[in-house]
Amino acid sequence: MATFMDVHKGFVGVTGDQLKEAHAADLAIEADEGVHFEKAWLDPESGMVFCLSTGPSKEAVMRVHERAGHPANEVYEVPITA
Repeated sequence: MATFMDVHKGFVGVTGDQLKEAHAADLAIEADEGVHFEKAWLDPESGMVFCLSTGPSKEAVMRVHERAGHPANEVYEVPITA
């Protein structure tokens, strides 16, 4: 499985509870694509959300987010960690 970091824009003013709801929507359908969302981070001031996931492909990650109602603006495979 590959590891991915994705970026969402336009979440200005979103609360922690709203982030948890969006994350739960991903978790509810992630198995359909063989993806697992590990964690999500939010900066409500800039409206940026970052999600860490594992899965078979960038496209699979994008499909889950799209189906959950919050498409990712960018998805990056991150093959190297320190």
